[in-house]
Amino acid sequence: MARKQKSETDVVEWLRGLPKCELHLHLEGTIRPETLLELSARHDAEPLTAEGARKLYVYENFLGFLDSFKAVTQRLRGPDDYELITYNMVRDLAAQGVVHAEVYISFGIIYYWKKTEVEPYVEAIERGRVRAEREFGTTVFWLIDAVRHFGVEDAARVFRKAAELRGKYPSIVGIGIGGDEARGGAELFKELYREAAEAGLRLTAHAGESVGPESVWSAINIGGERLGHALTAQHDAELMDVLAERQIPLEINVTSNVRTGCCRSLDEHPVKRYFESGLMVTINSDDPPMFGSNLLEEYVLVQKQFEFTLEQMRELAANAVEASFLPPERKLALLEQVEQYG
Repeated sequence: MARKQKSETDVVEWLRGLPKCELHLHLEGTIRPETLLELSARHDAEPLTAEGARKLYVYENFLGFLDSFKAVTQRLRGPDDYELITYNMVRDLAAQGVVHAEVYISFGIIYYWKKTEVEPYVEAIERGRVRAEREFGTTVFWLIDAVRHFGVEDAARVFRKAAELRGKYPSIVGIGIGGDEARGGAELFKELYREAAEAGLRLTAHAGESVGPESVWSAINIGGERLGHALTAQHDAELMDVLAERQIPLEINVTSNVRTGCCRSLDEHPVKRYFESGLMVTINSDDPPMFGSNLLEEYVLVQKQFEFTLEQMRELAANAVEASFLPPERKLALLEQVEQYG
């Protein structure tokens, strides 16, 4: 029997209930304007107005986005601020039907801008995670992100601290490199990635977001298990074949790519082409308030804009489970939930 045609509202609610994993999300990029106002009231001599806060989320291109990101995250002063945004992040994820998230934390920002040790901040983040997981049920793993344009020495400090803290906090599962690709090619971090893998950390890398497919090649060559963005892979047929053959998971961020200007329009985004070419596509939100779209809204956008069927959306959700760093038994349980849903 054919399934009943769903209304647009039904589709949104169906996608909300679909068990989803978020694999490309920056903790510092989850600060909503109302939370920014709370942080500003805590710390600024002249607290931001609602209009002033809103303006900080407006930018014209990728470098402008990095400046906006810095302006917002500068209001993160003490550990309690990190506990607040962690709790709020998990609460918001749960409301979207997200069952598990793997979230980047930028130790580099703490070291470089705050010039302090990360331990009190990690303790606070963990307090927020544990409290929110208990209340909302959504689980969280941490990926420790180095800002590539801060250089190799800073990245070494970040990754080694991640390896050290992993023993105390099993929720720390991996590393990554973000920031400006043009000022920090992945090949610079090859030895650090080898060292991190030997320490038991999983390897991700932002690649092919704002520069060409050579960045994606470099990320693969240093051992990246999962790649963030990979937008420019579409311009290299051999690379597309390698990504499909090896089933290297891609953390796709459609709205992010358009809002930063890395992709000129929604119509030009390669997400459907990647999917139809057999690449392992996952859908993610990156920095939701900065781009005006959370994970549920990304699923809704992708389904409507690129005419994915609901069964294909189910496949995208299953891809994210498979691409996660969850233990096998949890993956199997979630895959069963996805398969039986709806």
